[in-house]
Amino acid sequence: MKKNCSKIILIAIFPILFLCVIAADIEAAPLQTNQFHSYLKQGIDKAFNLETTSAIALLKKAIELEPENPAGYAHLAILHLFSYEMSYDLESRKKDQEAILRYVSEALSRGEKRVETNSKDSEAYLAMALAKIAKANLAVHEKRYLVMAQETSNIWNYLDKARGAEPNNFDIYFLMGLLHYHIDHLPGLTRFASSLLITSGDRQKGLKEIELAAQKGDLLQAMAQTELQSVYLIFEKQPARALPVIMKLREKFPNNYNFLFAQANAFAELRRFGEAFALAREIENNIKAAKPPYVTQLQPRYNQLMGRIFLNQGEYDKATEYFQKALQDMAFYNTRVRVWTLVRLGMIQDIRKDRARAEEYYSKALKIENGEGTAKVEARKYLQTPYVPAIKN
Repeated sequence: MKKNCSKIILIAIFPILFLCVIAADIEAAPLQTNQFHSYLKQGIDKAFNLETTSAIALLKKAIELEPENPAGYAHLAILHLFSYEMSYDLESRKKDQEAILRYVSEALSRGEKRVETNSKDSEAYLAMALAKIAKANLAVHEKRYLVMAQETSNIWNYLDKARGAEPNNFDIYFLMGLLHYHIDHLPGLTRFASSLLITSGDRQKGLKEIELAAQKGDLLQAMAQTELQSVYLIFEKQPARALPVIMKLREKFPNNYNFLFAQANAFAELRRFGEAFALAREIENNIKAAKPPYVTQLQPRYNQLMGRIFLNQGEYDKATEYFQKALQDMAFYNTRVRVWTLVRLGMIQDIRKDRARAEEYYSKALKIENGEGTAKVEARKYLQTPYVPAIKN
């Protein structure tokens, strides 16, 4: 039960956890601490703007400044996990995997030394929690479920100790909010087991914690805002609340195509189809022009976006055409797109009252390994109860 519980939780929160970075504010000379913070902040902003090479260089500068601070290593572990997840090349993924394990080890060893000296060292606990998150999520990919379960059980303990030592660090509440919110969405028995092993799920409390971090957080503020728009759009079904958050992120990180996709999806849900198609054309043009960081491997994701817009518009034949295009790319990097595409093809069949074919698509989505956890939750739901589109004004 512990293994299954941990696996579901990690899969549910993984699309956003691999972007996490933790603030560091250690006891040092004010100038040095401020410079350390500055390097972290700049590195985080570069990472969000998909400038990975520059981000890594800045985080290494932070480590050079304070080599015994575990936070810098934990940040690098997460950044390489982000790069691992975004990579289109297996050799690059292997290098990122090695870097993740190396920096996790460095962060944990330094963090343990810090808490041995000071059991109230909030930032050391935060850094170790971040390192455990990186290690556990890598274990998901490698199917090392025992390791995953062991690390998951430690994450909350570190966060709880960090909060106890420094309750006014609003960045802490982002990660705690993730767990509170997403555990509450787990199936009944798994949710009960999670409350025993980690913490009780609480949707409203988790949402408030994420909103607090999005409003008042420091280095994790943008990450909290990214999660917040995802929660509003996917779980709360409130695209009108997601849209201004997305637009703010797009303005701050114009190079990050993920926010362009998110805004197009929000427009589609709001039935603002003209604006959704305009953003889709912008994405398509950037892919064709190979405008950095756009690459041809984003084409399936674009096809899925077009299918989603046509689905919401009621153009089911056109939606199906784009979804079938998205399924043609069988590369490892297209796994999440394929899972969501199969779910939405099932939704179309439910709309057309072809329940047998709908169930076939949902079942195929559940069989894909390393797919999007949220999409699989939807697939299980529609296997039990046929999809019915909401009536929209």
